[in-house]
Amino acid sequence: MARAPSPDPRQAAESVFRRESGQILASLIRISGSFDRAEEALQEALASALASWPGRGVPENPGAWIMTVAHRKLLDGLRRERTAREKQDSLLYETATAVPPPDPDLDEAGMSYPDDRLRLMFTCCHPALNREAQVALTLRTLGGLSTPEIARAFLVPEATLAQRIVRAKRKIQEAGIPFEVPPADRLQERLASVQAVIYLIFNEGYAASAGSGLLREDLCAEAIRLGRVLCDLLPREAENLGLLALMLLHHSRRTARMAGGALVTLEEQDRSQWDHTAIAEGLALVENALGMGPAAGQAGAYQLQAAVAALHAQAATPGQTDWPQIAALYGRLLERQASPVVALNHAVAVAMSVGIEEGLARIDRLGAAGTLDSYYLFHAARADLLRRLGRNREAAPAYRQAAALATNGVEKNFLERRLREVEGAGGLPRSSTA
Repeated sequence: MARAPSPDPRQAAESVFRRESGQILASLIRISGSFDRAEEALQEALASALASWPGRGVPENPGAWIMTVAHRKLLDGLRRERTAREKQDSLLYETATAVPPPDPDLDEAGMSYPDDRLRLMFTCCHPALNREAQVALTLRTLGGLSTPEIARAFLVPEATLAQRIVRAKRKIQEAGIPFEVPPADRLQERLASVQAVIYLIFNEGYAASAGSGLLREDLCAEAIRLGRVLCDLLPREAENLGLLALMLLHHSRRTARMAGGALVTLEEQDRSQWDHTAIAEGLALVENALGMGPAAGQAGAYQLQAAVAALHAQAATPGQTDWPQIAALYGRLLERQASPVVALNHAVAVAMSVGIEEGLARIDRLGAAGTLDSYYLFHAARADLLRRLGRNREAAPAYRQAAALATNGVEKNFLERRLREVEGAGGLPRSSTA
């Protein structure tokens, strides 16, 4: 079949690589049993595309073209290395049954290959790997991000990130971690790990843990893309929908969270800048997720958090926020997932719905345990409630402590600005750190 000439084959190849590399790589890993061999074959296939497409034109199904060539590269590599006959026979069988013969001149429109991304997700997020390794390997294989890109996103040296990935691959090989979807009796436990990794990636993009910028939109977008993949592969898992909804609803506020380089709180944001298309999708996902469970009380943690985000998204003004319902949702989340951070969020919601004094009393009781001493948002929340009560002399040291603990430059600047405000309002000496 004739191919239409491509005006920019390199751009087309890079676009296909970013969009489909996760699915292709997952299939190559299943067939070869090796992350390294699969990645090498995929890179060689991409190089072949860059060499071939300028003259031949971009194929009708470029992903299948790359997959076919990568299969051939795998087979050639195994032959050159003279590796185990059993693995070579397995590869020959997979190549014969999964895709047509690897001839780039074939009609790629008729090619197809299995979707092994779910297996790869569970492998990358296996509990035998630490969380840093899980995140790095997921972004490297399923996200198609390069090692330098991931290192920049998480503000770690490239060599450190590369070693993390190498160790993770070695651990998978040495521990014999299977490339498979877990059996039914372990699926929920393992799925929770996959969801946690995706949400961790999103959170690092939504509120960067360090550096001078608040947002890393590339990480947010990648986490949302992985969330969509998870929903596509396991569409009947309500928590997958809840997770995707939560990320979409938070991300819908991205353009309103900064103004002139400064942080803007949710209460002060220009809501006309919110992404209402993302909000509409998020609200529909929340409704679908909550409708899947046997009862509303069985909703999972991501669904409950998404329901909170939905209530914020539905409020046209801060005054219309349904704080009593938000407090109730956090109460249910606290029953399901008891933690000091959830208790802090619940206390803030109580302050906004029942009364600031009641919320502050709950926060002070939390603080007495000492578990949140190093958590800057604990001190920031306490400072904010004290400020709202006009107790500026007490708010100032709380803001000072929050600013000292904050590691993100934008958030630190915001807290120091609040500190100056309460110091000025209370006639207090200005802090030397402000």
